[in-house]
Amino acid sequence: MKLWQKETTQISALVEKFTVGRDKEFDILLAKYDVLGSIAHVTMLEKAGLITKEEIHLILNGLHEILETIETGSFEMEDEAEDIHSQIEMLLTQKIGESGKKIHSGRSRNDQIAVDLKLYLKTEIQEIKTQTKSVFDLLITQSNRFKDVLIPGYTHLQIAMPSSIGLWLGAFAESLIDDLEMLAGAYQVVNKNPLGSGAGYGSSFPLDRRMTTQLLHFETLNWNSVYSQMSRGKTEKLVAMGISCIASTLSKLAMDNCLFLNQNFGFISFPEELTTGSSIMPHKKNPDVFELIRARCNRIQSVPNELTILINNLPSGYHRDLQLTKEILFPAIQELKDCLELMHLMISNLQVNEGILEDQKYQYLFSVEAVNELVNQGIPFREAYKIIGNEINAGTFNFHFTKLNHTHEGSIGNLCNEEIQLEMEKVLGKY
Repeated sequence: MKLWQKETTQISALVEKFTVGRDKEFDILLAKYDVLGSIAHVTMLEKAGLITKEEIHLILNGLHEILETIETGSFEMEDEAEDIHSQIEMLLTQKIGESGKKIHSGRSRNDQIAVDLKLYLKTEIQEIKTQTKSVFDLLITQSNRFKDVLIPGYTHLQIAMPSSIGLWLGAFAESLIDDLEMLAGAYQVVNKNPLGSGAGYGSSFPLDRRMTTQLLHFETLNWNSVYSQMSRGKTEKLVAMGISCIASTLSKLAMDNCLFLNQNFGFISFPEELTTGSSIMPHKKNPDVFELIRARCNRIQSVPNELTILINNLPSGYHRDLQLTKEILFPAIQELKDCLELMHLMISNLQVNEGILEDQKYQYLFSVEAVNELVNQGIPFREAYKIIGNEINAGTFNFHFTKLNHTHEGSIGNLCNEEIQLEMEKVLGKY
């Protein structure tokens, strides 16, 4: 029997299979949070006088036993259960009897799934934040380690001006700060309690929604019961936007590594065990990890658009369309965590080739340095630009640098990595 099924209702097997879809596959991830939501809800019901002290003791013991099976990995979804809410209530009733059926008082599956999702997303965002910070710390460490190794900088993929491994890696570290700013915004939306909104129109029971907000460690609650339901889909979309920003940074960093590992660049290398070979070309060291990070992160960046298309023309209230947000967002979250883990592995094993700029093909990197040297001698910039430009056109440009003197904030000689670390600490304080 389904939670909504009447005695006389006959359910088409085809309809049931279609409507349940992949729900059970992803509901397993929500099991812990469904139990935690139920514990908070029944604790509040007892205070409101809707459950007796004897019943609350039985119910809480039963729920904690179920929670233990989830945490030890022995929990399973049974075939007759339609969703995680049905499974938990069915197990509880089997354990303690009729009192188990009282946990749904003052609730709908609509606010159950909404609170499950928010509790799940809070946990996942915190894990992503921690992993992103770990990659950030590594980038700063490697940036400082290789701060004096010069490489070409590019605009339009054309040789432009001198850069450094330190400046390059530090750029991606700072990029992750802005990405976590976006994710922090999503976290603030996630950190609001929808429990008690029922099917979207509240309840005639005297529910204490402030109490469940405190018990579930939400910052605040979605006050309007209709908006509590409207926040479904929107919440997932905002989280998707946050993780897509991190994915964008990882994708660009992966692409740079693919380029810089290429023999025509030759700036960096990695241990053989972190690259793959060719079935017919014995010299190959392919950057498969970076290529797959790039591909997976590009796919993650499509998730906000996919969710937008899914929810864009829905009116207020709950709609079954929202069931599909899980199968769109949940795999993307796991993929991002995998990409963060592999990016950390790769960058921690980064090997840098020194003396890169000694190659003659990079001589024009120093054209701006030559222009600036003339400016320092009192020649107006536009005149100095013409002089050096004419030398380049004539093939007579031959500028020899000894040591670059870039001192302003964020330049080769002044990476400001300590300041960047302080900015990261400010963002982390928003979670």
